[in-house]
Amino acid sequence: MGHPAKVLTVKAVPGFESLPLRTFLLICYIITNMSLSKQLKDCIIKFCWNGKTVPAGLLDMHQYFVNQGPIEFEYKREGGKIIAISKNFRFGSIITSAESEAELDENIKDAILTSFEIPSSYSKEANLHKIGKEEMSYAIA
Repeated sequence: MGHPAKVLTVKAVPGFESLPLRTFLLICYIITNMSLSKQLKDCIIKFCWNGKTVPAGLLDMHQYFVNQGPIEFEYKREGGKIIAISKNFRFGSIITSAESEAELDENIKDAILTSFEIPSSYSKEANLHKIGKEEMSYAIA
């Protein structure tokens, strides 16, 4: 009979003591890929909170829209991309870009969530939407 395979584990990171090193390295690799890592991280956060609590940013965002109204955006086209820049965001500027209108809509929603430190896995709870068909404003329902 052969010897059992030795599994290296992560001991230096609290909470990951029994996690195989190979799995930990895979997680680290995924985290370096922003789009996939952001989604994975957000889902893990939501899973850990187990639906019993929501990020404070959701409450902050709701209060912002109640007091300040919708966030308006100005669009510019440059080099095949559409760039959206907020015009009235009280805490600075929100800037994002995309190649299509549909992608830009999603990117603006994600940028607004990010500005309030809300994980994208809570986009459904945030209920952000574009106001009207041609308007360039976003608010919560």
